[in-house]
Amino acid sequence: MRVDDFDFDLPEDRIALRPASPRDSAKLLRVAADGLSDHLVRDLPSLLRPGDVLVGNDTRVIPAQLSGLKGEARIDVTLHMRLGPMEWLAFVRNSRRLKRGDRVAFGETLAGVVESKGEGGEVHWRFESAEPLEVALERAGTMPLPPYIARKRGIDQRDKADYQTLFAREDGAVAAPTAGLHFTPELLAALEAAGVQRETVTLHVGAGTFLPVKVDDTADHRMHHEWGRVPDEVSARLKAAKREGRRIIPIGTTSLRLLEASGLEPFTGTTDIFITPGYRFRAVDGLMTNFHLPRSTLFMLVSALMGLERMRGAYAHAVAADYRFYSYGDSSLLLP
Repeated sequence: MRVDDFDFDLPEDRIALRPASPRDSAKLLRVAADGLSDHLVRDLPSLLRPGDVLVGNDTRVIPAQLSGLKGEARIDVTLHMRLGPMEWLAFVRNSRRLKRGDRVAFGETLAGVVESKGEGGEVHWRFESAEPLEVALERAGTMPLPPYIARKRGIDQRDKADYQTLFAREDGAVAAPTAGLHFTPELLAALEAAGVQRETVTLHVGAGTFLPVKVDDTADHRMHHEWGRVPDEVSARLKAAKREGRRIIPIGTTSLRLLEASGLEPFTGTTDIFITPGYRFRAVDGLMTNFHLPRSTLFMLVSALMGLERMRGAYAHAVAADYRFYSYGDSSLLLP
C-alpha cells in the first residue's frame, strides 16, 4: 500500500507534552462495529467483559540517550537493542564522524568503542565502565522521550516517573509502551473486581519506533528487531483463554506485535513483525492503544486491525473532540 494512504491532518497542538493526571483520567475512545463512543480510561472495566484478558508489557525504560565527546566533536547516541552485557546497537545522529575503533567518552564513568557501523546511522558499541552498565547509564544517560517532545520542552525530572508504566519490571526499553501509562492501582483493582484477567509479557521497545517511514510503499519499509519474551506459564493461560472463547486484548501495540509474532506460544527472541492492512490476526481480539502519528507504522497497525476507513473516521473524531495524541496522549479501545 502507499504510505500516503495513512496520512491525515493532525494539528500540532493535539500532541500531548505531559500525561493526564491522574493517569486514568485520560480520555478513551471506544471504536467498534457499532460505532464510536467517548469515555475515560477509568471506565475501562465497564467496557470489557468478565473473562477478557488484558496483556501488558512489563519492560522498563532505561536512560538510553547519551551525549559524548570524540575530541571536540559531540556525539549523540540513542540505544535501541542490547547485544550483550556491555554491547548495544544504537542510532547516532552524526555517525559519519565515527569509524571502527573510535572511543567516545560519555561523562566520567562511561566510554564507548565503535565495533562496527551499519546503515541509517546505526552503530555497534562496546561500552567500558568500572561499574555495571545499568549503573553507568543511570549516571550518564537521559530518558529517551520521543524527539518531538524533547525538542518542544526538553526532558526533566518528572519524566523519570511519567515515562514508566505501572507494569515496568524488566530493564531494556528505550521507549515506553505508552498505552500502559494510563493504568493506576485503583484501575487495576476495578478491573480485577470486574473479572478481567491480566497477564504480562516483555518486549523491549527499540528506538526504531520513532523512525519515520521514508519509503513510498509499505512493502519497502523494514522494521528494526526488538527482543521479547512470552513465558511458558503466560502462554498456557493465554491459549486456555483462546480455547474458551475469551477475548485477548493487548495493552499497546508492543504487546500486540509480540503476541502475533509468537502466536501465543512460548517465545524468547527478536521480532521485526510489521503489520499492515491485509494481515490476518491469529492471536488477539482487540487492542487498547494511544493515538498515533500520521504515516506511522503504528497507524498502519491499527488500520490493519480495524480497517483504514474506520480508523480515518475515528481519528477525525478524536481530532475534533480534542483528544490528545502520541506518547503522553489519550487512549482508544479497538474492538473489531
